[in-house]
Amino acid sequence: MRLPRRGGAAADGYLPEAEEVMQHAARTFSLAARLLPATVRDDVVLLYLVLRTLDDLVDEQRPEAAAAVAAVETWLVTDETSTRETVILADLSTRYGLPRPALVAFLQGMRDDLATPDIETEGDLDVYCYRVAGCVGELMAAILGVWDESAWSAARALGNAMQRTNILRDVDEDLANGRVYLARETLERFGITDLATQDRTELYRDQIARADTLYDQGLRGVPMLVHGRRSVAAAGAMYREILREIERGGYGARRTRSIVSRPRKAALVATAFARPTRWS
Repeated sequence: MRLPRRGGAAADGYLPEAEEVMQHAARTFSLAARLLPATVRDDVVLLYLVLRTLDDLVDEQRPEAAAAVAAVETWLVTDETSTRETVILADLSTRYGLPRPALVAFLQGMRDDLATPDIETEGDLDVYCYRVAGCVGELMAAILGVWDESAWSAARALGNAMQRTNILRDVDEDLANGRVYLARETLERFGITDLATQDRTELYRDQIARADTLYDQGLRGVPMLVHGRRSVAAAGAMYREILREIERGGYGARRTRSIVSRPRKAALVATAFARPTRWS
């Protein structure tokens, strides 16, 4: 496969900031990114800067969040690059053909979070997870390259798995902010009327099983990538380990955020790096 040309000077100018943001805000992603080949690493880091910036603005309900999302929406229609995010996306799209539907979905996810996502069923939760994470898997796959079309569904599954992991990890933090991202139908099925005080064991067993199924599907797509197989395998393994930490913590009995230790992350990265060449 022909390697992509070097990025535009304007987009490249944001690389130092992108590196700093990634190292401070995404320790897991930063570790996995070290395994990326140089031909794509900078572009993946730049994509991370765009998506992380929009997500943080929305998550913090910053006054400028809606305008930042709107600028990208305008670029999708007019190709007008008016912000840092649109400059980077325009460059990446020119060279990798970023899938526009995935970008549209991500922006809809940001709009959902600017309001309050309405998650009644597991199907609603799947849609939400796709909009904020599954579509990110597709954008990543576009940069890394795929040689089998089934890689796209695997990329979506891995992104959804990671988002479901985030939701379980952050239940108490979200509750403190007045938000619940678990499906109301599922909470009712397990008799949960107060997430803050009731036993969550069976609920968490159910949600962890759903996430594990998605990880299985997503990681089966890793060999279908052209670049970054070890990096994606490591990221998936490190994120999946959060589920194991939740289990060790008593399925939500420990009301603190489940964290994977640095030594454990290092071991998972080493395992990914040691895999056969088909995981390169």
